[in-house]
Amino acid sequence: MHAELAETLQCIDLDASDCGELIEASYVDAQRIMSPQGLENYLLGIKAMSSLGKGPDLLLTYVQEMPVVVKEVGEDMLPDVIEGVMKLSSLTSGPVITLILANLPLAATRLGDAQLLGAYLRLLHQLAAKAPRGLRPMIEVLEELLSKLTLGGLRRWALWGAQAYQRDYDGQGTYFGLASETSRSVLQRERRGTLFIDNHRKLNFYLRALWGRAFPMRPTADDYETRQGSKPFIEDNLLQLPDAFDRFHDIEGIDVYRAAVAHAASHIVHTRQNLIGDDLSPTQVCFVGLFEDARIEYLAYQRFPGLRRLWLRFFEHALNIDATQSHPVKLQMLRIARALLDPGYRDADTWICRIVDAFAGALSREPNNAGIARKYGIKCHQLIQQAGRLPAASVLQDLAVPYRDDNRYLWAFDANACSDSEYERLSWRQPTLRKRVGLMEIVNEIDSELEDGSPQEMWVLPTELFPYEDLGVSYNQSEGVEPLSEPFHYDEWDYQVQLARPQWTTVIERRQGRADPEMMDRILEKHKPIASRIRYLIDALQPQGIVRKRGFEDGDELDIDAAVRAMTDIRRSIMPDPRVNIRISRHLRDLSMVLLMDLSASTNDRIGGLKEQDEGYLDQPSVLELTREAIGLLAWAVDSVGDNYAVHGFASDGRHDVRYYRFKDFDESYDETAKSRLAGMRGGMSTRMGAALRHAGWHLSQQASRKRLVLLVTDGEPADIDERDPQYLRQDAKHAVDELASAGVHTFCLTLDRHADDYVERIFGANNYSIVDDIRALPERLPRVFSALTG
Repeated sequence: MHAELAETLQCIDLDASDCGELIEASYVDAQRIMSPQGLENYLLGIKAMSSLGKGPDLLLTYVQEMPVVVKEVGEDMLPDVIEGVMKLSSLTSGPVITLILANLPLAATRLGDAQLLGAYLRLLHQLAAKAPRGLRPMIEVLEELLSKLTLGGLRRWALWGAQAYQRDYDGQGTYFGLASETSRSVLQRERRGTLFIDNHRKLNFYLRALWGRAFPMRPTADDYETRQGSKPFIEDNLLQLPDAFDRFHDIEGIDVYRAAVAHAASHIVHTRQNLIGDDLSPTQVCFVGLFEDARIEYLAYQRFPGLRRLWLRFFEHALNIDATQSHPVKLQMLRIARALLDPGYRDADTWICRIVDAFAGALSREPNNAGIARKYGIKCHQLIQQAGRLPAASVLQDLAVPYRDDNRYLWAFDANACSDSEYERLSWRQPTLRKRVGLMEIVNEIDSELEDGSPQEMWVLPTELFPYEDLGVSYNQSEGVEPLSEPFHYDEWDYQVQLARPQWTTVIERRQGRADPEMMDRILEKHKPIASRIRYLIDALQPQGIVRKRGFEDGDELDIDAAVRAMTDIRRSIMPDPRVNIRISRHLRDLSMVLLMDLSASTNDRIGGLKEQDEGYLDQPSVLELTREAIGLLAWAVDSVGDNYAVHGFASDGRHDVRYYRFKDFDESYDETAKSRLAGMRGGMSTRMGAALRHAGWHLSQQASRKRLVLLVTDGEPADIDERDPQYLRQDAKHAVDELASAGVHTFCLTLDRHADDYVERIFGANNYSIVDDIRALPERLPRVFSALTG
């Protein structure tokens, strides 16, 4: 038996004697298809399944089925599967989870993509909470459901049933088991025409027959939110196709797929230079893309004439649309596209014929020059603009021709990254090499005038390098690039559809500047009376070590005094007190805490709302300054107790840029470095609270403490520049608090907003918040809140 497997089996309880043999046989299969990291995750899953206490069937099903799932969608799916099972374990029974795992290879085969399988697991978790009685019947008919529905269709079908039969448990069983007419009717309504997964292999052979090479394809659940879905697109040399195509008039779904993959493959084969669109308006981009589509299709049907007949069928139907249902300019673009594709078609507008003929002449002379598409696209845009008012670009982007992609590939093309022989070895990002060097290497070799922000090597000195003038500011402080972490992606809750938007927000850890650490020492001196009162609180929080408690019948030691009293009572023929023992217990504070600060732009406001031109503006402290004072006092207090804590902050500039600052980490002491970071913190931008709370919870999840706490200090409600609905971010923050609570993390909010009663209780719950009416009292209030929470 393999050493890693033997070590894992020692940590689990095996009820049957043959379980070990079955696990070992499955482990041998897993070794053939998994990397060392994948095998490590596989073994962690074995421990996790055993720790649930749901019986040996669950463990054996996981062991046997996961290699099949990995073969279908890759080993990166293992942690998501384990996490999904752990979440389901608190909502449903062991046999249902076993059934889900047993059918997971079927789901992986039908969905064909790791991201779609992850969304499927999240759907199961949602159904387990909303319609628990329907989960088992649905899994039992999963093969029929996935043979007829996309993932988006399955989601809408399932959520319709969960809503309609929310309190009807018998109805849940009949609906999700496809045993009712209503269930069959909704299934038929959500059914799409042709599924990608049923035709993936055919499309691969089709492209190989045309171009003699492979084009990697993957399905996308573009109809996850709405049934219509979106257009195909090309990204990272992958053909991203909708997971289903409906029939387009008399054109079958498989022919729509053939037209789409042939068009996308033509882009990859015949695109040789990047189109520059920085100086173009959005509507000009649409017209340039129209002519570039015509150029690559011309090159394709010159080699394969049958492709022209396939593509022309779509325009013949699209042009039959009633003019009242579409914008006139959009209809003109359809007519131009048909004229570019069909030399035998002559449009009624003579200017269209002239520009099409001119483009055809230029194309015959320079077919590989993408610049002619830009030239004639801009010229066509000018002619239409002179004739009348152009609509918005969003109106022109969808030409009612389903096989054409969104043309993002034209503007993001990289000639160095798309060679036919290397596309499988392309990585999303090349790692930067960190190299430790000496002073003279830095002085003689570094030339950063042309630094592009993505260096191949990063040279590191053991100490800071200061200029010859020694102005007290190092080169790194004055000219260095701000270090960024890898992006962290988190879901965000949409209360209107009652679903989490997957991977919707991006959190990036950054650093703020530093300042004089003595500022934090001066804060302690300034608030000396408050510090002395805090000292009494701190002394009460100190761990007491070994505590001896008397008055127990069973204990660790005999209480001599109680034993003497008992013997005296026996001699006097009185019933003695049997509690003659002492129990010894050890009192330790097992706590980890993230002190999370809202560092939005509003923290720069002065107390009393004074503006810069008002008298006494400089005499009033800002919210940020008072927050710094409160954090300084609390950090000093918590450091005295010896608790494990971190001081972090956050601000946001839209969902793609949630900035997270780590001033002091768990493994760092409250020393000069941490003080200088706190002294240099500054406020700016907005408050996307939910993403920051989730990231703080992730940091706490790395700690092994029994009690974990997020103590949030904020001066207002959640808000951000890309969200106008005030309820959206409030509801997301509430959902983030609930997620942390389910993970064993307690969240408490200390808000400086006097009007926070309208929303703060709904976000954090009763007794989980405190409103500071007088902001000047914050330095004293914050340590008291910490004492009450952790005492």
